[in-house]
Amino acid sequence: MPFTNLNKPKLNPHQLIALGFAIIILLGGLLLALPVASTTGVTIGLLDAMFTSTSAVCVTGLVVLDTGQDFTVFGQVVIMLLIQIGGMGFMTYGVIIALILGKRIGLKQRVFLQESTKSSSIQGLIKLVMSIVVITLSFQAVGALILWLRWIPDLGLGQAAYYALFHSVSSFNNAGFGLWQDSLVQYVGDPIVNIVISMLFIAGGIGFIVIVDIYKKRRWNKFALHTKIVLIISALLSFGGFLVIFILELFNPAVFGGLSWSEKLWAAYFQSVTTRTAGFNSVDLTGLLTATQFLMVFLMFIGASSGSTGGGIKTNTFMVLLVAMYSNIRGRNQVHIFKRKIGTSIVLNALSVVLISLGLVLVVSFVLSITEGGQDFIDLLFEATSAFGTVGMSLGVTPELSPVGKVIIMFTMFAGRLGPLTLAFALSRRQRDSKIGYPEEKVLIG
Repeated sequence: MPFTNLNKPKLNPHQLIALGFAIIILLGGLLLALPVASTTGVTIGLLDAMFTSTSAVCVTGLVVLDTGQDFTVFGQVVIMLLIQIGGMGFMTYGVIIALILGKRIGLKQRVFLQESTKSSSIQGLIKLVMSIVVITLSFQAVGALILWLRWIPDLGLGQAAYYALFHSVSSFNNAGFGLWQDSLVQYVGDPIVNIVISMLFIAGGIGFIVIVDIYKKRRWNKFALHTKIVLIISALLSFGGFLVIFILELFNPAVFGGLSWSEKLWAAYFQSVTTRTAGFNSVDLTGLLTATQFLMVFLMFIGASSGSTGGGIKTNTFMVLLVAMYSNIRGRNQVHIFKRKIGTSIVLNALSVVLISLGLVLVVSFVLSITEGGQDFIDLLFEATSAFGTVGMSLGVTPELSPVGKVIIMFTMFAGRLGPLTLAFALSRRQRDSKIGYPEEKVLIG
């Protein structure tokens, strides 16, 4: 991204981010449409190529073709690069290129970068970008090394290295793309694979700002409020999800029937944390109880945390609304947690995110029920939420989508990656606050 030209077009940060992602998706789609990207030697078609590119750039993982079987090494490498760009953010690469070329990062460019990284301040943004690069490469390198050593007996030296690198990049970026048809089902009870893969996408899902804050301060009482909120709600959702899934599926022969007790525990744990928008699965999701699938819809809707590689309404958004609701019920005149006040504007932003996101998921599910006749509504709701939350888990609907259905899911993934507020701000022209004051009148609520 040439920073020297950012002053010319009159684009706000939200519009620039949306345009940047769209351009990368288009370029990725054109590359994946090349015959050299397909194992058949024939193009997979522009629509499927664009769908795959959108899923990769939006770090989702929903696929209409099998990544390991239908794409050549060239196609898989393109997908991996698109995942990396989508996860770290194209603005990060813009800064790196600008620094390499010796370009100056001006105030306006820092404003764009602030929106891209979800930073609360323009101070220290260049250091944050460099931290993002170091964090990403470090986690991926360590994860790839451990997975490589684990998979050497199964795949051999060279193929194990390639599979380890691909899955490490996909995991940390919460993309969910895998090279096995059954995702990670064959490793349902493998402690190394379960721990490494989950730690990668959990780290990517809590966000770069949180990781930097933990590294610098290293003490709970010194952590920023955002860090405390993210860590607490992420832990509660993960443990709660694990407990409910384990209890619900314990006597479900379709999923847990042939598993040992340790495999059942690992399966429940993995299916809970993977809803943080990771997209991998270690059991057959179509065999899960409807109640479990609905719980996963709820967890996918919440998703990861702000400033991370994941999607959803974000854990911190969910926590802010919970605290605001509790404060209102208790009759408090302000929202606060950990002896820190949360401003009204933040609460309103959180409410806007949830309402826009809920409306989007319901509308997409409704439209899919029309275009994809014959599918169970829970399957369509699961698919729509997975696309919006950039999760990538599927109940088998995505490969069977009609052309219209594919376009709808592509838009949903794009909206989920940008975030509902970013997309809304990009499509609307924001107005300044009116200086006119209006009389207040009560409206009945509840």
